Amino acid sequence: MDLNCSLENGIYSIKLNRPNVYNSFNRDMALSLIDELIKCSSDDCVRVVLLSGEGKGFCAGQDLEEATSGISLDTIISEHYNPIIEAIRGIEKPIICAVNGVAAGAGANIALSCDIVVAKESASFIQAFSKIGLIPDSGGTFMLPRLIGFQKASALMMMGDKIDSIDAEKMGLIYKCFNDDVFDDEVYKLALKVASMPTRALVLTKKALNASFGNSLSEQLLLEKNLQIIAGETNDFKEGVRSFLEKRKPIFKGN
Repeated sequence: MDLNCSLENGIYSIKLNRPNVYNSFNRDMALSLIDELIKCSSDDCVRVVLLSGEGKGFCAGQDLEEATSGISLDTIISEHYNPIIEAIRGIEKPIICAVNGVAAGAGANIALSCDIVVAKESASFIQAFSKIGLIPDSGGTFMLPRLIGFQKASALMMMGDKIDSIDAEKMGLIYKCFNDDVFDDEVYKLALKVASMPTRALVLTKKALNASFGNSLSEQLLLEKNLQIIAGETNDFKEGVRSFLEKRKPIFKGN
């Protein structure tokens, strides 16, 4: 199996499972990941998706052996990476990416497209494309400048520098890094916390953030109003207000 998947306490865990090649993508794993993300989107039992990798690496990007064996770059990008990024940004669930090791090339950009990204202190991020004469894909040229600014993103993409997770956190590339010894426990606590939150509100927040990439201020203000009206009609909003007035911890159901 190219993916190891499980559901527990509302957390749908997807682990890339080609550890002998640092979870580099081949066609089977890419298509399987797309299918899993689509499936999660419509499953009410899933409150949060947790994406990570088996073994020592998160994802080394594209399996270059496959890429040089007859499958075209057009196919790889059009049928693998672009649909993965669109699924990650379009899925109506929050997605946490737990980077357990090196995240290079498309692997780095898939991680950075997720809603919350955390990493082991020993993990690293590399825009490795220039090292083999390619340009960043998988949404890298879109996301990276927005995360860390144009100049820093441009230099990292052109130079292909390795960034450790401590520096990645400092520059705003990721949310947090954790010591390797406590990484799994901290990731699970984070996922449990997100799974207990008002899922519908998180999804609407994600929609607003997606739209902000192209909207004017006036358009964004109107969208915020419309999404807030939808959020205000949820059971979780009613529970949030009740729990505040009753001075107790809310119990959100995700609807």
